Amino acid sequence: MGRMQDKVCLVTGGASGIGLATTKAFAREGGIVVLADLDEAAGREVVGGLGEPASFLALDVTDEAAWETGIAQVVARYGRLDVLVNNAGILSGTDVVSTTMEEWRRVMAVNADGPFLGCKHAVAAMAEVGGGSIVNVASMASYSGAPPLVAYAASKAVVRSLTQTTAVYCMDQRNGVRCNSVHPGPIATPMTGLQSGQELPGLGAAGAPEDVANGILYLASDEARHVNGTALVIDNAITAR
Repeated sequence: MGRMQDKVCLVTGGASGIGLATTKAFAREGGIVVLADLDEAAGREVVGGLGEPASFLALDVTDEAAWETGIAQVVARYGRLDVLVNNAGILSGTDVVSTTMEEWRRVMAVNADGPFLGCKHAVAAMAEVGGGSIVNVASMASYSGAPPLVAYAASKAVVRSLTQTTAVYCMDQRNGVRCNSVHPGPIATPMTGLQSGQELPGLGAAGAPEDVANGILYLASDEARHVNGTALVIDNAITAR
């Protein structure tokens, strides 16, 4: 029996980077993976490699109606939703003076609105079947000033607070839903353009997507059944300095 055996797992932004590593980890551990992404070609290619019972879901995480429809489709097909990984995100590299309102709103829509909508609708679906696990992908940038990444860092701070607030709500409701977050440091993904092991001045070596996926796997699994509202930092001691 795998660590995710027969759990229905929805992963947003699952076609690349951390999301891709997570979908593969879940599938390897016996999970029923629903890969959600805007990139349908890449998503379907990944699902084809995973084989049955994995499936693809076209999802714009900024669209509440799409979330409602998507989760309803998952539940209709598999009978339940056990795990949600809110991984979809975008990076913005501008400071507080040069960031435009358009850029700020675009980053917040994907990085903050997306996880909020995912939590909102997943909690309801999970509560109906006695519980589940939500893992939100945040960033170490939510813990300290990141001048060149103002919108990105602020959006990830929203995710950290959203996670804690959702966890406390679910505990108070006794609905069996857990909500935790992971906070990666620099990771080699298409979004960052980094290479695994690449040395970064003052930050050490960039990690691999699998380094984060392993943390997500733990939080999503029953091994973490008493872990709720926590923030798992995966940054090789950068924020510990």
